[in-house]
Amino acid sequence: MLNNYILIVFIGFLVGLALLFLIRKFAVRNKLLMPQGVPLIGGIALALAFMIMVKFGFDIISRETAGIIIASLLMLVFGVIDDWRELSIVAKFLVQIIATTILIFFGIRTHIVYIGDLLNIIITFIWVLGIMNALNHLDVMDGLAGGIALIAGSALFVISLLNNDIRTAILALALIGPLISFLIYNLPPAKIYMGNSGSHFLGFVLAAVALTISYAPMERKIALISPLLILGFPILDTTFLILVRISKKKLPFIKSNDHMALRFLAAGYSKKKALLIMFLWNLFFAFSGILLSQVSNFQGVVILVIVVLISLFSIKKVSRVAIDG
Repeated sequence: MLNNYILIVFIGFLVGLALLFLIRKFAVRNKLLMPQGVPLIGGIALALAFMIMVKFGFDIISRETAGIIIASLLMLVFGVIDDWRELSIVAKFLVQIIATTILIFFGIRTHIVYIGDLLNIIITFIWVLGIMNALNHLDVMDGLAGGIALIAGSALFVISLLNNDIRTAILALALIGPLISFLIYNLPPAKIYMGNSGSHFLGFVLAAVALTISYAPMERKIALISPLLILGFPILDTTFLILVRISKKKLPFIKSNDHMALRFLAAGYSKKKALLIMFLWNLFFAFSGILLSQVSNFQGVVILVIVVLISLFSIKKVSRVAIDG
């Protein structure tokens, strides 16, 4: 079985590499989606490679997997349009709500016992829209969003294996291979950007895959928080941005240079060192999420307290960095 997993990642890597090369060449030749001289086609190649690998990994596509493909394809198309001609915030949220509704229609949502269907659906909307926009906000530095997505996807794969959930494990692997190939082009200095098409697609797929995993038996309810930790870094970064912008009486969704990653650059770190810090921070969250999915409720609470305390300390340090604007 391990050889099959390695094969899926390796083939996904080769497929992603080939698509990135071909689509980049086409975009450069025809000057398509190149507002800053670097083609915004990473998301297109990632999505195509993911869908090819899903077809490769499954003999029969389940209803839930079909829902992920259809809804994520909608997010991809919307993202390409947004890269070509920036859409309004209202239009973006409308498409995101439609895509999440499709996901729920195909049976992918939270199934938290005792809170009822309505609350589960509301939590699903908050989760999917939150992760999509968090990853989109995180795409401010070469290699950052792709690297964070790779770490989170790998953590979801590990939890799937620990739960003997082969279907979700394959879904995660179908994303991991193409992400590795994308980072070859996207690490500093980037030759390709993922664009809004890539960040929205990746955020949507990660949120959806996380929903397909059964985390908590009745006796270990603390494990339900595992996906919040696995994708904790994008959540933390977005929460930090919203609080900082509100404190400065700015709209939370406008573009500015107050991201945590950009603060490291402002503090004098190189892009590579700033990326390394971000990746290590995310690895800490991912490892904590995996651990939380396997331990007792008491041990889980201890892990949560440690994560919260370290996060608060880190945020306090980062917030002291002076930035322009």
